[in-house]
Amino acid sequence: MGRWLTVSSSTVAPLRYSKKSPFVIAYKHPKVSLPMSSNASSRPCIGSNSGFCRTLPFTFRASRTLCTKAVLSEVPNQSPFSKVGAESTGPIPSEQLLQVAATAAETGAQVVMDAVNKPRNIVYKEGQTDLVTDTDRISESAILDVVRKNFQDHLILGEEGGIIGDSSSDYLWCIDPLDGTTNFAHCYPSFAVSVGVLFRGKPAAATVVEFVGGHKCWNTRTFSAAAGKGATCNGEKIHVSPTDKVERSLLVTGFGYGHDDAWATNMELFKEFTDISRGVRRLGAAAVDMCHVALGIVEAYWEYRLKPWDMAAGVLIVEEAGGTVSCMDGAKFSVFDRSVLVSNGVLHAKLLERIGPATEKLKKKGIDFSLWYKPENYHTQL
Repeated sequence: MGRWLTVSSSTVAPLRYSKKSPFVIAYKHPKVSLPMSSNASSRPCIGSNSGFCRTLPFTFRASRTLCTKAVLSEVPNQSPFSKVGAESTGPIPSEQLLQVAATAAETGAQVVMDAVNKPRNIVYKEGQTDLVTDTDRISESAILDVVRKNFQDHLILGEEGGIIGDSSSDYLWCIDPLDGTTNFAHCYPSFAVSVGVLFRGKPAAATVVEFVGGHKCWNTRTFSAAAGKGATCNGEKIHVSPTDKVERSLLVTGFGYGHDDAWATNMELFKEFTDISRGVRRLGAAAVDMCHVALGIVEAYWEYRLKPWDMAAGVLIVEEAGGTVSCMDGAKFSVFDRSVLVSNGVLHAKLLERIGPATEKLKKKGIDFSLWYKPENYHTQL
């Protein structure tokens, strides 16, 4: 979760207009020369299914269905909180967007897996805590190649590379090539590769590849969702927890690098919920935290000051797993907002009884909660 944003990239060639991508083009990243540690094991495999490893990146069969407009199935929303997922994905079917998102995320994950047991070259963005590695940049480059080979006219917002493409596009790809870089730098789970695509500002498809295990025994699990289609983990449908009592819940939060009023407020919330729940965890990777809510192993996650690339994939996966998403004051959420609360749904209002007033106090202090990191001239239906 960085604190900088590059507006343009001089190394990226101008994008040509393309109405559609008939199939998914996978990217084979070049061999990266990274120094091996003296006790490094042989190259690990990535992904698993019943204990068997999978080779990445995946390849997908081309879709032969001709479609002029993809309209999602209407699912009644009985919750008082607004849905965040796209109601339509425009001329590109959600299945095709998800295929490309999955290929891109798995390609980035292969870069990370190739480097996970090797020494890191660390550079600091701000201060001595917000860091980036060569792996972040190489992973993002590989992901960008997959997206641009399939959708040359789409807009892209990457954590490391900033904004690339034509802001007149209805599609915006939000890419976090290595969410949880500090954890990765210390060989500590959790971290992930996160790829989400928006249609007119709303999440349409998403994939998060989470790294699980630990030093010398890394593996992955892949979370995916398309708007209106449900969420999966390693291909199996997932659903949020049915827990309806805060005192029986396990919660997760996160803290940014700046120790400001929002940081202090969340520290108090951390203390409050630690007293009344089964515990509050702080793992350090927003995409992973949200996927854990979707998987039903924790009940809720909240944080201030996240960026679009931190949230675009995770919020859709939670919602499609039956969860609820809002801002921390209970307002309607967009990925350009500065706070997020995701939950299993049944606990959402109860959590807001404490989180909402705390957030309102910050707003009264003049803390900025306006939209941020929204590309200039990017058209949305928020």
